[in-house]
Amino acid sequence: MVDTKVTLSGIELDNPVIPASGTFGFGYEFAELYDINMLGTFSFKGTTKEARFGNPTPRIAECPSGMINSVGLQNPGVEKVISEELPKLKKCFNKPVMANISGFSIDEYVYCCEKIDKEPQVGWLEVNVSCPNVHGGGMSFGVSPESAAEVTKAVKAVTTKPVYIKLSPNVTDIVSIAKACEEAGADGISMINTMLGMRINLNTKKPVIANKMGGFSGSAIMPVALRMVYQVYEAVNIPIIGMGGITTAKDVIEMMLAGATAVQIGAANLVEPFACKNIIEDLPRVMEKYNIKSLKDIIGGAH
Repeated sequence: MVDTKVTLSGIELDNPVIPASGTFGFGYEFAELYDINMLGTFSFKGTTKEARFGNPTPRIAECPSGMINSVGLQNPGVEKVISEELPKLKKCFNKPVMANISGFSIDEYVYCCEKIDKEPQVGWLEVNVSCPNVHGGGMSFGVSPESAAEVTKAVKAVTTKPVYIKLSPNVTDIVSIAKACEEAGADGISMINTMLGMRINLNTKKPVIANKMGGFSGSAIMPVALRMVYQVYEAVNIPIIGMGGITTAKDVIEMMLAGATAVQIGAANLVEPFACKNIIEDLPRVMEKYNIKSLKDIIGGAH
């Protein structure tokens, strides 16, 4: 009998599989397909202070081994998430959920995190620092150690629950940013967010996506994500949630060997709604194949 349980900042998960923010809505849509209580947990749709319609369409482009999206954080705003989405979720999910928070200023991050931290359903806060900083010329908070640390410190001052900072791979040195977040009080790191990519339509000779560029995700980015998780694991002493191109139970094992305590599945959910269910069901077989008794024992095992 294998043991798939892992512990994320003091909260035990039945398995390390977590659908990634933006690919699983607020959960109840998937609950119509299968019992989502089989998941470790999930990270809900990126939430901002005000409601957002998102970017102009088209905002999805397919590519070999992946996809590009520029949805633009479409969400109903934090007040509505608390008053409408969480009560709906409660009817179909009885585990702590991960709240993904985005902001365009430090004040906005603080406002949203302080609000959502009070919700009993929320187990962890996942703070996305890949948003453009409106007061910093539009550069994302996650591109410099200083600004990432500033967000971390501000959010930690108003929250009681574990805070995971979600890092962008579109930087020269992700390790220094992860270390800065740890020093500022982060309880964990989520990595990686999407890479930057684009496609061009040969008929129109113009970019496919209205925004020209978007976030590239899917199985093609797994080696990059794996490398970054491996590097950050060597530099920090806080848990890592690894993500980027994971599509199989074998990928989960590989990401955990690189240093992830848990993993997130993103683009795979958009191609196959049962992706997470299939991975969870296949995990025990893959563990037995590679003679793994407990997943807790393999975290960082490749180092």
